[in-house]
Amino acid sequence: MNNILNPESKVLQFVTMIANSALLNFLWFLCSIPIFTIGASTTALFSVTLKMVKNEEGSVISQYFRAFKENFKSATKVWLILLAAGLFLAADGYVLFHIWNSSPAWTLLTAAYFIVLAGYAITLMYVFPLMARFSNTTPATIRNAFMIGMRALLCTALMAGIYFLMALVAVRFFTPILFFGFGLCALICSKLLDGILNILAERAGIPGGNTDGNAS
Repeated sequence: MNNILNPESKVLQFVTMIANSALLNFLWFLCSIPIFTIGASTTALFSVTLKMVKNEEGSVISQYFRAFKENFKSATKVWLILLAAGLFLAADGYVLFHIWNSSPAWTLLTAAYFIVLAGYAITLMYVFPLMARFSNTTPATIRNAFMIGMRALLCTALMAGIYFLMALVAVRFFTPILFFGFGLCALICSKLLDGILNILAERAGIPGGNTDGNAS
């Protein structure tokens, strides 16, 4: 029992990490309610989870809101661009569905649509962790998110699987898992992304892989 209650205990560290992911999920949900703040709230979430996987986090709440404030302008700009693109893709999907036919032209358009949709999803998965770790221009951040996601296809597939599995479990089997929800997904994905982001930091010449710097 004493070993379990020891601050260095792996069990206690694991329980603390899960509890923090639930807290972060609540903060993320609360700060995402206005919709236009989703970019800043997601960037702040990954800013903390990326530190958690390195055991570098301090006060979760204070670090979250500090990252939210620091990244608000740049993250909101990126999010509004991606939101507009997502709405455009949703409208295109609606039109394609309602003009369904078996003609070659429709088949080609649908194939092209799903390719673009996949690229959009890849960008969405990587852009906020990148902003949490690096400072860059809006076009470069979006471009880098897509390029890194395409190069790290295994990581991309695993991340997509994590988000899909969380949604599936929440909808079909155990809705209370939403209590951990996106916070837990971000924590697991941060573990997958840590090595990739460290390599990018080294290539960008950021000493020690610090969370502030530029990457292109």
